[in-house]
This record gives sequence, structure tokens and C-alpha cells, in this order.
Amino acid sequence: MSEPIAFIGLGAMGGPMALNIIKKGTNLSVYDIEKEKMQPHIKSGAVPGNSIKDTVEDAEIIVTMLPSTENVKSVITDPDGVLSFIKPGSIILDMSTIAPTGTDEIYEICKQKDIDFIDAPVGRLVSHAISGDSLFMVGCDNEGAFKKIEPLLNAMGTTIIRCGKVGSGIRAKVVNNFQILSIAQITAEALTLAQKIGLDLNTFKEVNAGTTANNGQFHINFLSKVLKNDIEPGFTIDLAHKDMGLAIETANSFRVGLPVGSSVQAVYGQARSGKFAKKDFSALLDYACELAEVDPPRIKKS
Repeated sequence: MSEPIAFIGLGAMGGPMALNIIKKGTNLSVYDIEKEKMQPHIKSGAVPGNSIKDTVEDAEIIVTMLPSTENVKSVITDPDGVLSFIKPGSIILDMSTIAPTGTDEIYEICKQKDIDFIDAPVGRLVSHAISGDSLFMVGCDNEGAFKKIEPLLNAMGTTIIRCGKVGSGIRAKVVNNFQILSIAQITAEALTLAQKIGLDLNTFKEVNAGTTANNGQFHINFLSKVLKNDIEPGFTIDLAHKDMGLAIETANSFRVGLPVGSSVQAVYGQARSGKFAKKDFSALLDYACELAEVDPPRIKKS
């Protein structure tokens, strides 16, 4: 790509996504408040920023991948934020998972400053971000702006889904994460029950895969993480609790009741009160087994 690009937020997802952009030969300026997170990108050829101003002032496309609604609003709209230093006609591509109301608010501020704003939150797991196989849910009003950021998305992933106008991408992400995280808790409970009553895990896996109970949390996420005795994030229970909260908050705003989801969020809230907070959300299984006083199941190495 010929346009100068800045990338802000180099966490578990943003870090490998930015590396994949660099690997495709694109010049990138990078910034994270935790300076050590920039080191792999610097070694790969990125230009480190000392501040938001330093990172974005020459960029025409600014990518943000940040943990929360308030983080995104602050980085973009504060007096020392992105909008204070970029030129009209620039593009902000926000890939964070935040409240849809926050996306709408930032979009309106960007419109007033003649800045194109696109929301493109990320689907799939950290392993997909590392391998460059992410999925993107895109909300965009300006087709010309989309064409400019499309090569970036292709550098970071394999699947682009156009969800509609600005704000539709994050709405799809919130609903999809709500379903993923709820299924993860049901899966943890089911596997805990199977363990408690003495079912063989491999046999139950085969039964589950052959029925409509089959789901990606059991057969992809759990099997690649907790069932291999790996509960390092990944996507933490803390962040899962945040995303469940976004779904509940959004539902409340539109007067939609989510009674099962509210119960699931309460479980995440309790799980994050102790040692599992910073562990992968597949560790819900270990948390459930701990409560049931049963050894957590593990896939035996062949």
C-alpha cells in the first residue's frame, strides 16, 4: 500500500495483526502505551511512535485496536488524540470491540471533521490473528474509503463480511460474541457434568460431533486450549466479561431481555474474581470443575 499507515494498540490481537501487515511489505508506524509491545514490530521494520501525535501525524489511514469503549474514545477524540493531528480525508479504521453507542458517537465526531470512520471488529481467535486468518465484520458508508482499507484487511485475514453502514460491524460483533461466550459456558457445564458422571471424554466428543449439540467452543476452542491443559490467553475471562457486558448494555438500550445471557455474565463476573481472571476464557471449564469438586478433563496424548 502506498498510503502511510499508523497502528495503535498492539495487544493479543492487534500485535500479530500489525505484524501481518508489515510482513506483506507495508510501511507502518506503531504505538502502544506498553512500549515493550512495539519491539517485535520495530524488529520487523515498523517505525515506533513516542506519542499518538508522533505516530499519526503523517498517516492517511489510522488503525485502532484497543480494549474498551473509553480507550477508543480517548485515543481518538481527546485533545491529544488522533483527531487533533490528522488531515481531513484521512481514514480511521477501528477494529476494537466496544459499545455500539460508542462507535456511533465517534462516527458523528469524525463526520464533523471530514474524517472517514470505519468499524471492522475482528472475529475468530488469537491463533487466527497470528496466522493471518482473521474474519472482519465491516461497517462502512464510503465505498472509496473501503477500497483503500481493503488491502489491509486482506493482509490480516481471509474473510471480509460487509455488514452495512457504519456501526453495523460492531453490532454484529457484539451479538456474535454474546453467542460465543454463552455457548462456552454451557460447554463448560456440559463437560463438567460428563466428567462428574464418568463419561469418557473422547467418546462424548464423538457423540457431540454427531449431533446438533456440536459447537465450535468444544471442538475448536476448548480442544485447542483448556483440554490440552493450556489456559494461557488467548482471550481472557476478564475481556469475555467485558464483552458480555456490552451485549447486556446494548440489549438494555433497545429494551431486549437476555435472561440466559445475564446469568452467563454473572458466571464470568464470579470467575474473574479470582485466579481465572487473566486466563483464557476456555478456563471456564476448570472453574466449573473446581466448583463441582471434580478433576478437569483433559485430552490424553496418543
